[in-house]
Amino acid sequence: MKILRTYILKECVVPFILSLAVLTCVFLLGNLLQLANLVINKGVGLAVIGSVFVLYIPVLLGYTLPIACLVSVIFTFSRLSTDNEILAIRAGGIHLGKLLLPLGVVGVILSLLAVVLNERIIPMAHYEQRKLLKNLTVKNPAALLEAGLFIHAFENQILFIHRIEDNRLYNVTIYQPQPNRPTRTIIAKRGEFSTVPGSDQIKLKLMDGTSDEPNLENPENFYKLNFKNYFITLDLSKNKEEVEKKPKGMTLRELRGEIEKNERLLIDTAPLKTEYHRKITWSFAALTFILLGFPVAVITHRRQKSANVVLAVLFAAVYYLLSMGCEAVSMQNVLPADIVMWVPNILTAAGALVLNQRCVS
Repeated sequence: MKILRTYILKECVVPFILSLAVLTCVFLLGNLLQLANLVINKGVGLAVIGSVFVLYIPVLLGYTLPIACLVSVIFTFSRLSTDNEILAIRAGGIHLGKLLLPLGVVGVILSLLAVVLNERIIPMAHYEQRKLLKNLTVKNPAALLEAGLFIHAFENQILFIHRIEDNRLYNVTIYQPQPNRPTRTIIAKRGEFSTVPGSDQIKLKLMDGTSDEPNLENPENFYKLNFKNYFITLDLSKNKEEVEKKPKGMTLRELRGEIEKNERLLIDTAPLKTEYHRKITWSFAALTFILLGFPVAVITHRRQKSANVVLAVLFAAVYYLLSMGCEAVSMQNVLPADIVMWVPNILTAAGALVLNQRCVS
């Protein structure tokens, strides 16, 4: 039995390494257009672009590592099945369920490595990318405006913008923390921005919204003011040297601290909680993919290499699309992040359990 387990694990190694390398290279090529734009339109040096390109590798491993696990398991056991080696194993009186043990152990090890990758290495890579591009890729402060993220770059302002098209903003929320007072909030359905030439400022024109205005009789309290147009200036000059960490650049500990701080300021923490649980759930995708790949390969009996890869990528695409859908639900506070972000893993594990019972019975 030990010889058989060693043989199967060895058979999985080469497809795993090849698929990991190929998938990572393909994903890297997908970022070349964006990097070329930085060189051509923003004048970024090739040395900086090379460093950014290298830092993409650990970021992409968060996606390609689980997919490579799935590809290698499906490829290996499809070959064993079509060559009747699975039949020979059964004829030798070995229960197929015993083959799952070494695969499960490898899956746990890879998932624990993925925890380190998602919790430490990928956040570091995201943060180093931002430090490299700071003041090099950004020739105007408007480039700091990014949709779907909390923006802390401007002094005494925390922005969250749901969508940006050209210079138009949609569903804008601005938090203005005040010492020893409640956080002031400005919300607008739409907005426009323009830069001030020769300065580190952005002029915002917000439309159709509400703002918290101090009560003259009791300045510690606010009242809601509806507005058609509201103008505000965002100043970057005092924070120019700071590189603010975004959720994807934070470790789990940093995310917990940011969540606690925002809760005290009564700021929406759904994006932070979503990212916190995404890091954890994606780390265990490798284990669930391995457990899913084994019965799929044994049942389908596919010999073609290309068909095996397509099948694995299809399963992975469904998982990540479902995960992004759950992420959107969590970001909108429809369901708690600690529940909804685990749905893809639970469904994948349930499917793997059902298929494995059918396969080994």
